[in-house]
Amino acid sequence: MKSPLLALPGAVAAEGPDEGVAAHYGDLFREQRELAAGRGFTDLSHRGVVTVTGPDRLSWLHLLLTQHVSELPPQQATEALVLSPHGHVEHALYLVDDGETTWIHVEPGTAPALVAYLESMKFWNRAEVADATADYAVVFLPAGSTTPADRAAAVRELPWGRDLFVPRAELAEAVAEFGPAAGVWAYEALRIEGHRPRLGFETDHRTIPHEVDWLGSAVHLNKGCYRGQETVARVHNLGRPPRRLVFLHLDGTEEKLPAHGAEVRVEGQDRPVGFVTSAARHHELGPVALALVKRNTPVDAVLLADGVPGSQDVIVPA
Repeated sequence: MKSPLLALPGAVAAEGPDEGVAAHYGDLFREQRELAAGRGFTDLSHRGVVTVTGPDRLSWLHLLLTQHVSELPPQQATEALVLSPHGHVEHALYLVDDGETTWIHVEPGTAPALVAYLESMKFWNRAEVADATADYAVVFLPAGSTTPADRAAAVRELPWGRDLFVPRAELAEAVAEFGPAAGVWAYEALRIEGHRPRLGFETDHRTIPHEVDWLGSAVHLNKGCYRGQETVARVHNLGRPPRRLVFLHLDGTEEKLPAHGAEVRVEGQDRPVGFVTSAARHHELGPVALALVKRNTPVDAVLLADGVPGSQDVIVPA
Protein backbone atom coordinates (compact mmCIF):
# COMPACT_ATOMS: atom_id res chain seq x y z
CA MET A 1 0.00 0.00 0.00
CA LYS A 2 1.79 3.15 -1.22
CA SER A 3 1.74 6.07 1.20
CA PRO A 4 0.59 9.49 -0.03
CA LEU A 5 3.47 10.91 2.03
CA LEU A 6 5.90 9.70 -0.64
CA ALA A 7 4.85 12.92 -2.38
CA LEU A 8 6.53 15.03 0.34
CA PRO A 9 9.65 16.96 -0.77
CA GLY A 10 12.81 14.87 -0.84
CA ALA A 11 11.07 11.54 -0.22
CA VAL A 12 13.04 8.47 -1.32
CA ALA A 13 11.00 5.27 -1.27
CA ALA A 14 12.06 2.39 0.96
CA GLU A 15 12.52 -1.10 -0.44
CA GLY A 16 12.01 -4.62 0.84
CA PRO A 17 9.75 -5.10 3.89
CA ASP A 18 9.32 -1.33 4.30
CA GLU A 19 8.25 -0.73 0.72
CA GLY A 20 5.42 1.77 0.47
CA VAL A 21 6.81 4.48 2.76
CA ALA A 22 9.85 6.76 2.65
CA ALA A 23 13.30 5.50 3.59
CA HIS A 24 14.40 9.10 4.07
CA TYR A 25 13.63 12.65 2.98
CA GLY A 26 17.12 13.64 1.89
CA ASP A 27 19.03 14.00 5.18
CA LEU A 28 19.22 10.80 7.22
CA PHE A 29 21.21 12.16 10.18
CA ARG A 30 19.15 15.33 10.49
CA GLU A 31 16.02 13.20 10.53
CA GLN A 32 17.48 11.02 13.29
CA ARG A 33 18.48 14.02 15.35
CA GLU A 34 15.00 15.49 15.02
CA LEU A 35 13.39 12.26 16.27
CA ALA A 36 15.91 11.94 19.10
CA ALA A 37 15.08 15.52 20.14
CA GLY A 38 11.35 14.76 20.21
CA ARG A 39 10.41 16.52 16.99
CA GLY A 40 8.74 15.35 13.79
CA PHE A 41 7.15 12.03 12.89
CA THR A 42 7.71 8.81 10.97
CA ASP A 43 5.22 7.40 8.48
CA LEU A 44 4.57 3.75 9.36
CA SER A 45 1.45 3.48 7.22
CA HIS A 46 2.77 0.34 5.52
CA ARG A 47 2.21 -1.63 8.73
CA GLY A 48 -0.87 -3.79 9.13
CA VAL A 49 -3.71 -2.77 11.45
CA VAL A 50 -6.06 -5.25 13.12
CA THR A 51 -9.00 -4.43 15.39
CA VAL A 52 -10.84 -6.67 17.83
CA THR A 53 -14.21 -5.69 19.28
CA GLY A 54 -16.85 -7.37 21.43
CA PRO A 55 -17.29 -7.95 25.16
CA ASP A 56 -15.02 -11.02 25.24
CA ARG A 57 -12.17 -9.51 23.22
CA LEU A 58 -9.59 -9.21 26.01
CA SER A 59 -10.40 -12.44 27.83
CA TRP A 60 -10.30 -14.26 24.48
CA LEU A 61 -7.03 -12.70 23.34
CA HIS A 62 -5.59 -13.58 26.76
CA LEU A 63 -6.00 -17.27 25.90
CA LEU A 64 -4.08 -16.94 22.63
CA LEU A 65 -1.27 -14.48 23.33
CA THR A 66 1.90 -14.59 25.40
CA GLN A 67 0.93 -11.43 27.28
CA HIS A 68 -1.49 -10.96 30.18
CA VAL A 69 -4.27 -8.89 28.60
CA SER A 70 -7.47 -10.08 30.24
CA GLU A 71 -7.46 -7.07 32.58
CA LEU A 72 -5.54 -4.66 30.37
CA PRO A 73 -6.51 -1.11 31.44
CA PRO A 74 -7.77 1.24 28.72
CA GLN A 75 -5.02 3.24 26.98
CA GLN A 76 -2.19 1.07 28.38
CA ALA A 77 0.13 -0.06 25.59
CA THR A 78 1.60 -3.54 25.55
CA GLU A 79 3.23 -6.08 23.24
CA ALA A 80 2.36 -9.72 22.70
CA LEU A 81 3.36 -12.69 20.57
CA VAL A 82 1.63 -15.58 18.86
CA LEU A 83 3.77 -18.69 19.11
CA SER A 84 3.74 -22.00 17.26
CA PRO A 85 3.00 -25.19 19.24
CA HIS A 86 6.79 -25.58 19.61
CA GLY A 87 7.23 -22.06 20.98
CA HIS A 88 8.60 -20.38 17.86
CA VAL A 89 7.53 -16.79 17.21
CA GLU A 90 4.90 -16.47 14.47
CA HIS A 91 3.45 -12.98 15.05
CA ALA A 92 4.41 -9.89 17.04
CA LEU A 93 1.50 -7.66 18.08
CA TYR A 94 1.70 -4.05 19.32
CA LEU A 95 -1.60 -3.26 20.94
CA VAL A 96 -3.69 -0.93 23.04
CA ASP A 97 -7.32 -1.13 24.15
CA ASP A 98 -9.53 1.97 24.33
CA GLY A 99 -12.30 0.37 26.39
CA GLU A 100 -14.30 -0.75 23.37
CA THR A 101 -11.77 -1.83 20.74
CA THR A 102 -8.37 -3.49 20.87
CA TRP A 103 -6.11 -1.80 18.32
CA ILE A 104 -3.16 -3.79 17.02
CA HIS A 105 -0.44 -3.02 14.53
CA VAL A 106 1.80 -5.66 13.00
CA GLU A 107 4.54 -6.10 10.43
CA PRO A 108 3.71 -5.19 6.82
CA GLY A 109 1.85 -7.96 5.03
CA THR A 110 1.21 -10.08 8.14
CA ALA A 111 -2.28 -8.83 9.07
CA PRO A 112 -4.19 -11.29 6.84
CA ALA A 113 -2.44 -14.32 8.35
CA LEU A 114 -2.97 -13.02 11.88
CA VAL A 115 -6.66 -12.37 11.22
CA ALA A 116 -7.04 -15.87 9.74
CA TYR A 117 -5.47 -17.42 12.83
CA LEU A 118 -7.61 -15.41 15.22
CA GLU A 119 -10.76 -16.22 13.29
CA SER A 120 -9.92 -19.93 13.46
CA MET A 121 -9.74 -19.70 17.27
CA LYS A 122 -12.97 -17.78 17.96
CA PHE A 123 -15.33 -20.67 18.75
CA TRP A 124 -18.04 -19.34 21.12
CA ASN A 125 -16.28 -16.13 22.11
CA ARG A 126 -18.06 -12.83 21.56
CA ALA A 127 -15.32 -11.09 19.63
CA GLU A 128 -15.06 -9.69 16.13
CA VAL A 129 -11.75 -9.45 14.28
CA ALA A 130 -11.13 -7.13 11.33
CA ASP A 131 -8.21 -6.30 9.08
CA ALA A 132 -8.40 -2.50 9.27
CA THR A 133 -5.25 -1.77 7.27
CA ALA A 134 -7.22 -0.16 4.44
CA ASP A 135 -8.93 2.21 6.87
CA TYR A 136 -6.20 3.15 9.37
CA ALA A 137 -2.53 4.06 9.15
CA VAL A 138 0.17 4.05 11.84
CA VAL A 139 2.22 7.20 12.49
CA PHE A 140 5.03 7.45 15.06
CA LEU A 141 5.65 10.54 17.20
CA PRO A 142 8.88 10.51 19.25
CA ALA A 143 9.13 10.88 23.03
CA GLY A 144 9.04 14.54 23.98
CA SER A 145 6.79 15.52 21.10
CA THR A 146 4.10 17.98 22.15
CA THR A 147 2.08 17.42 18.99
CA PRO A 148 -1.61 16.79 19.83
CA ALA A 149 -3.04 13.49 18.68
CA ASP A 150 -6.57 14.77 18.14
CA ARG A 151 -7.00 13.03 14.80
CA ALA A 152 -5.96 9.60 16.08
CA ALA A 153 -8.57 6.92 16.67
CA ALA A 154 -6.23 5.33 19.23
CA VAL A 155 -2.80 6.04 20.72
CA ARG A 156 -0.12 3.73 22.13
CA GLU A 157 1.97 5.64 24.69
CA LEU A 158 5.52 4.24 24.89
CA PRO A 159 8.72 5.29 26.68
CA TRP A 160 10.25 6.20 23.31
CA GLY A 161 7.19 7.81 21.71
CA ARG A 162 3.61 7.33 20.58
CA ASP A 163 2.04 5.11 17.92
CA LEU A 164 -1.01 6.81 16.43
CA PHE A 165 -3.78 4.97 14.56
CA VAL A 166 -4.92 7.66 12.13
CA PRO A 167 -7.77 7.32 9.61
CA ARG A 168 -5.97 6.58 6.36
CA ALA A 169 -8.12 9.05 4.42
CA GLU A 170 -6.88 11.83 6.74
CA LEU A 171 -3.19 10.82 6.80
CA ALA A 172 -1.76 13.55 4.59
CA GLU A 173 -3.79 16.24 6.30
CA ALA A 174 -2.98 14.97 9.81
CA VAL A 175 0.82 14.89 9.44
CA ALA A 176 0.86 18.51 8.29
CA GLU A 177 0.54 19.32 12.01
CA PHE A 178 3.28 16.90 13.12
CA GLY A 179 6.46 18.75 12.12
CA PRO A 180 9.33 17.50 9.92
CA ALA A 181 9.10 14.04 8.38
CA ALA A 182 11.71 11.41 9.24
CA GLY A 183 11.99 8.26 7.15
CA VAL A 184 12.02 4.67 8.33
CA TRP A 185 15.83 4.58 8.12
CA ALA A 186 15.99 7.13 10.94
CA TYR A 187 13.31 5.25 12.89
CA GLU A 188 15.17 1.96 12.40
CA ALA A 189 18.48 3.41 13.57
CA LEU A 190 16.86 4.45 16.85
CA ARG A 191 15.10 1.09 17.15
CA ILE A 192 18.42 -0.72 16.77
CA GLU A 193 20.01 1.59 19.35
CA GLY A 194 17.13 0.71 21.70
CA HIS A 195 17.70 -3.05 21.19
CA ARG A 196 14.07 -3.53 20.18
CA PRO A 197 13.56 -6.69 18.09
CA ARG A 198 11.46 -6.75 14.95
CA LEU A 199 9.66 -9.77 13.51
CA GLY A 200 11.27 -10.95 10.29
CA PHE A 201 14.48 -9.08 11.08
CA GLU A 202 15.62 -10.37 14.48
CA THR A 203 13.59 -13.56 13.99
CA ASP A 204 13.62 -16.58 11.74
CA HIS A 205 11.49 -19.74 11.64
CA ARG A 206 13.04 -21.13 14.84
CA THR A 207 13.28 -18.05 17.05
CA ILE A 208 11.97 -18.37 20.59
CA PRO A 209 11.18 -15.23 22.65
CA HIS A 210 14.13 -15.66 25.04
CA GLU A 211 16.69 -15.25 22.25
CA VAL A 212 15.72 -11.68 21.34
CA ASP A 213 14.83 -10.32 24.80
CA TRP A 214 11.07 -10.44 24.30
CA LEU A 215 10.52 -12.00 27.75
CA GLY A 216 10.57 -8.58 29.35
CA SER A 217 8.19 -6.77 27.01
CA ALA A 218 5.97 -9.30 25.25
CA VAL A 219 5.74 -12.40 27.46
CA HIS A 220 4.06 -12.80 30.85
CA LEU A 221 5.71 -15.72 32.64
CA ASN A 222 2.95 -16.32 35.19
CA LYS A 223 -0.20 -16.29 33.05
CA GLY A 224 -2.35 -19.25 32.07
CA CYS A 225 -1.88 -21.65 29.21
CA TYR A 226 -1.31 -20.51 25.63
CA ARG A 227 0.12 -22.18 22.56
CA GLY A 228 3.88 -22.61 22.93
CA GLN A 229 3.89 -21.95 26.68
CA GLU A 230 5.64 -25.24 27.51
CA THR A 231 8.71 -24.21 25.54
CA VAL A 232 8.74 -20.75 27.13
CA ALA A 233 8.52 -22.18 30.65
CA ARG A 234 11.03 -24.98 30.04
CA VAL A 235 13.73 -22.74 28.61
CA HIS A 236 13.14 -20.09 31.26
CA ASN A 237 13.23 -22.51 34.21
CA LEU A 238 15.62 -25.22 33.13
CA GLY A 239 17.97 -23.92 30.50
CA ARG A 240 19.18 -21.11 28.33
CA PRO A 241 18.20 -20.21 24.76
CA PRO A 242 20.48 -21.62 22.04
CA ARG A 243 21.10 -18.13 20.60
CA ARG A 244 21.26 -14.58 21.93
CA LEU A 245 20.77 -11.12 20.48
CA VAL A 246 23.77 -8.76 20.57
CA PHE A 247 24.29 -5.10 19.70
CA LEU A 248 27.34 -4.42 17.54
CA HIS A 249 29.41 -1.25 17.35
CA LEU A 250 30.83 -1.62 13.85
CA ASP A 251 34.11 -0.32 12.47
CA GLY A 252 33.33 3.10 11.04
CA THR A 253 36.11 2.96 8.46
CA GLU A 254 34.14 0.47 6.38
CA GLU A 255 31.85 2.01 3.77
CA LYS A 256 29.38 -0.85 3.62
CA LEU A 257 26.75 -1.92 6.12
CA PRO A 258 26.31 -5.68 6.57
CA ALA A 259 23.12 -6.93 5.00
CA HIS A 260 20.35 -8.74 6.82
CA GLY A 261 21.32 -12.40 7.01
CA ALA A 262 25.04 -11.79 6.50
CA GLU A 263 27.31 -14.19 8.38
CA VAL A 264 28.79 -13.25 11.74
CA ARG A 265 32.10 -14.87 12.71
CA VAL A 266 34.49 -14.56 15.63
CA GLU A 267 37.64 -12.79 14.46
CA GLY A 268 40.26 -15.37 13.53
CA GLN A 269 37.74 -18.18 13.06
CA ASP A 270 36.18 -19.48 9.85
CA ARG A 271 32.93 -21.01 11.11
CA PRO A 272 29.97 -18.59 11.42
CA VAL A 273 28.43 -18.15 14.86
CA GLY A 274 25.33 -16.26 13.74
CA PHE A 275 23.90 -13.70 11.36
CA VAL A 276 23.19 -9.99 11.12
CA THR A 277 19.54 -9.14 11.74
CA SER A 278 19.49 -5.32 11.29
CA ALA A 279 22.07 -2.62 10.57
CA ALA A 280 22.00 1.18 10.33
CA ARG A 281 24.09 4.33 10.39
CA HIS A 282 23.43 6.12 13.66
CA HIS A 283 23.82 9.88 13.97
CA GLU A 284 25.96 9.55 17.13
CA LEU A 285 27.19 5.97 17.34
CA GLY A 286 28.15 5.50 13.69
CA PRO A 287 27.44 2.14 12.03
CA VAL A 288 25.61 -0.24 14.35
CA ALA A 289 23.86 -3.57 14.03
CA LEU A 290 21.91 -6.24 15.83
CA ALA A 291 22.93 -9.86 15.37
CA LEU A 292 21.75 -13.25 16.55
CA VAL A 293 24.69 -15.42 17.64
CA LYS A 294 25.23 -18.74 19.38
CA ARG A 295 24.81 -18.48 23.13
CA ASN A 296 28.36 -19.66 23.86
CA THR A 297 29.98 -16.99 21.68
CA PRO A 298 32.47 -15.19 24.00
CA VAL A 299 31.01 -11.84 25.06
CA ASP A 300 34.40 -10.12 24.74
CA ALA A 301 35.16 -11.49 21.26
CA VAL A 302 35.54 -9.18 18.28
CA LEU A 303 32.90 -10.24 15.78
CA LEU A 304 33.06 -9.88 12.01
CA ALA A 305 29.69 -9.00 10.51
CA ASP A 306 29.99 -9.66 6.79
CA GLY A 307 33.70 -8.98 7.30
CA VAL A 308 33.17 -5.71 9.21
CA PRO A 309 34.75 -5.82 12.71
CA GLY A 310 32.53 -4.95 15.65
CA SER A 311 32.51 -5.07 19.44
CA GLN A 312 29.41 -6.43 21.12
CA ASP A 313 27.10 -5.17 23.86
CA VAL A 314 25.29 -7.98 25.64
CA ILE A 315 21.50 -7.85 25.33
CA VAL A 316 20.60 -11.44 26.23
CA PRO A 317 22.99 -12.92 28.82
CA ALA A 318 25.23 -15.75 27.64
